[in-house]
Amino acid sequence: MNSWVELSESRLAANYRALAEMAGVEVMAVIKADAYGHGAPACAPALARAGARWLGVADVAEGVAVLASLAGVEPRPRILIMSGLLPEDAPAIVEHDFAPVVWTLPQLESLAVTVSRAGAAPLGVHLEIDSGMSRQGVAPGPEFDGILAWLVAHPQLTLEGLMTHFASAEIAGSPQTTLQRERFEQACRAVAASGLRPAWVHAGNTSTIDNGAEADPMAWLARVARTLSARPMVRSGIGLYGYSLPIERAPGFSGPVAARVHDRLQPVMTWKTRVMALSDVAPGEAVGYNGAFIAQRAMRLALLPVGYSDGLRRSLSATNGSTGGWVLINGQRANIVGRISMNLTVVDVTGLSGVNVGDEAVLLGDGITADDHASIAGTISYEILCGVRARQRLA
Repeated sequence: MNSWVELSESRLAANYRALAEMAGVEVMAVIKADAYGHGAPACAPALARAGARWLGVADVAEGVAVLASLAGVEPRPRILIMSGLLPEDAPAIVEHDFAPVVWTLPQLESLAVTVSRAGAAPLGVHLEIDSGMSRQGVAPGPEFDGILAWLVAHPQLTLEGLMTHFASAEIAGSPQTTLQRERFEQACRAVAASGLRPAWVHAGNTSTIDNGAEADPMAWLARVARTLSARPMVRSGIGLYGYSLPIERAPGFSGPVAARVHDRLQPVMTWKTRVMALSDVAPGEAVGYNGAFIAQRAMRLALLPVGYSDGLRRSLSATNGSTGGWVLINGQRANIVGRISMNLTVVDVTGLSGVNVGDEAVLLGDGITADDHASIAGTISYEILCGVRARQRLA
């Protein structure tokens, strides 16, 4: 095994509970994208043990894998299929009683036909409102009204949830969030007028909980849910794994800008590899592809059997003119030198004590976080975590 990921169940559980405490409403644990690179089959049972009653996955294939991992877990969390469905997904959704996110009549029709053919109980669906992100969902208007009328007329499906997603939850005082709230409330009024009564109303993400621009960020959601006699729920993903986006200030916003839960979150993942070989190079020797790094002094180098094919970003490479990333060996910082290769990376261990072949090297963990990688690579922690390809070990 070239590299592996160690997951802390205690940290995962503590993060979930911190988010639930700060939210004050039900928290759906989002484990799509293989739990943001952490391994959904490992994280799902751990989150259920921590109290999660809802799990969010991207698609049916993820849902089936997560469902298998929950064998013997009681109570079993309900699984939301978050990224829509194709007609061929309908049989598995009905068979496993997944809760699909829907927003078009063809989606609803394929599910209703499948329920009827299977003689199954009515299937609960979650209708997504496009409140201004223009990505997924149906906007308030004639098409939306038609979907509500269709749901009233087709008892094969029940409206279990009404939801939307905010595009700028991490921006305090965001006018876009204000507009999205208004449009979602408009949709809720239309649902109430139709006579449909969803059990859940959910919106927002980790940043919605974390954004301290309001004393109680969930108060709005709770109020909206009450208009439908529904329960409010927020969906948290990245926070479960110990990360959150910085809270930014919208132009012209003069209110408070603070992160409510950020300091309570701890990274769950520690990504490790081992020193494969050690070598010495003389001044003037080139290291890595294209000689992008030239040794300016005698150096002791360690070779690690991991590279960009494993998710260690090539943009963490170092040249003589730019500083890249680093790893930790025996608690000591070892800087990456030269260009990261597909399967190999070289680090500088000159002057470090007690470095031997076989020693563990920490690629991500305490002292070198996904935020550190993201800052160097010019991206966000989400992309760093989702890119890790290594076997997971839950501890």
